Amino acid sequence: MLSAGIFLCFMLGMLTHADLSTSYAFQGLTVWARHAVPSLFPYMLLSGVIVRMGLADRFASILHPVLGRVYRCSKAGVYVIFTGFLCGFPMGSRTISELRQRGELSKREARFLLSFCNNLGPAYLCGFVLPSLEIKNAWIALAGAYGLPLCYGILLRNTVFRGSFQEKEEKKVLPCASFPEAFSQSLQSAIQGILTLGGYVVIFCLLNLIPHVLTGKPFPFLGPLFEITTGIMALSNALPVYTLTAISFGGLSCIAQTFDSLKGGDLKEYLGEYCLHKAFLALLNLGYYGIILRFSSLF
Repeated sequence: MLSAGIFLCFMLGMLTHADLSTSYAFQGLTVWARHAVPSLFPYMLLSGVIVRMGLADRFASILHPVLGRVYRCSKAGVYVIFTGFLCGFPMGSRTISELRQRGELSKREARFLLSFCNNLGPAYLCGFVLPSLEIKNAWIALAGAYGLPLCYGILLRNTVFRGSFQEKEEKKVLPCASFPEAFSQSLQSAIQGILTLGGYVVIFCLLNLIPHVLTGKPFPFLGPLFEITTGIMALSNALPVYTLTAISFGGLSCIAQTFDSLKGGDLKEYLGEYCLHKAFLALLNLGYYGIILRFSSLF
């Protein structure tokens, strides 16, 4: 009943405030076209080809002697860490799902990687977020955005996920595809993925319509909790610590995109666990920036 009531209010708001809803939808489409498509689509395509051709292990061989020892994970796991931190959200969860479906990750290792490897890319953070917040000491923000999740992964590996990742069940790895097959499959998957991502961006941007209609004015404080990019654009540099904390959680749009990445395999039941880890990382970020502001300068 509650969800039906919310949906009804949402539809009534769109019908009675058509210009406003069109404006929010346009914002979402603009953000998707300008930021998501050019920054994510190439990575989705390239990573899909690498995974389907069975090249993830070879690609991660360079980093495995270091990251493999620190996190005690497989070469496929090292590849996830690489994509999850450098390629931008939601490449972490997407790569985990693809490797899990191929049989290259055990369920336990996939859960471990999902807890800290789904992050905003440094290009997006440095090129859009930090300039929007007018943050001068970029290294402090980078340490919070990437240093904390990396340390959190080490903590989890030595506590909650201590022990071997090998499972008793027989490991069934799908055969490697040829380049034409891998490219064709990856292209279709990347197109579907980027279009789905666009739909989530528009829908969660439209959620700003509800508080706007109820209060009669924009409510930018909720923006980053709904959809990160449009939320940052609405807040600008008004509440930088709050914004940095909110983007470490990811917002409802990112959670929905993560679920979409996981729904094709056996990891979708761990979405709640993923949300708990992201919430804890957000609290760590809040504490971290509180300490920074007490002893140093972020702006």
